[in-house]
Amino acid sequence: MSNSRRLFLKGACVAVVGASGLTLAKAKSTSAANAEPACKYALVHDETKCIGCDACSIACREVNQVPEGVSRLEIKRKGPFGEYPNQQFHFTRISCQHCDDTPCVKVCPTGAAYKDPKTGIVSVDEWKCVGCQYCIAACPYQVRFINPVTKAADKCDFCKETRLKEGKLPACVTACPTKALTFGDITDPQSQVVQVLKSAPSYRSKVDLGTRPKVFRIASQSGEIEL
Repeated sequence: MSNSRRLFLKGACVAVVGASGLTLAKAKSTSAANAEPACKYALVHDETKCIGCDACSIACREVNQVPEGVSRLEIKRKGPFGEYPNQQFHFTRISCQHCDDTPCVKVCPTGAAYKDPKTGIVSVDEWKCVGCQYCIAACPYQVRFINPVTKAADKCDFCKETRLKEGKLPACVTACPTKALTFGDITDPQSQVVQVLKSAPSYRSKVDLGTRPKVFRIASQSGEIEL
């Protein structure tokens, strides 16, 4: 996107703050955030299988051309727990939670942040983003950032614009050597992601906020649970 167009959009955004046009855009964003998608893509991270190898984050960076210094996906390591030599670590996935009730979408003044009506994936229209960082401030999971190349808000989108367009699984899922990640439509009772969730207890982060995240975790059998 050209700098001139981005500057124009920024100027336009400032001009309409508090005006009826902004109110309408915000109303549309809120409506889109609350709409029920045709399917709901979800991800399960099985922490009992995760070895913290970072193959997922490396694949994400390569496929989605994520610049150095920022990340769509990180694996947080805690531990060790237990006594040597029987020590274990706890690995937690840090990425967009693809909430059903989306704080980031609700605060976006231009409609750049949106929930895809077909898949439920929370995404960003780069060309609409003016870099106001409202969505970054609103995200309770602190996973959004400003892309230093595009100057727009960025985050995990389940490879919506790359792998999913080709009918493939997200890069992180394919790259995981221990099959700790499962992806699919949570509204389909026959999907693999539903079968995995039925097979073991799971938890989600910050459910008390009412965001209804679609990243599920099967808790490591030792160590701490990241809520």
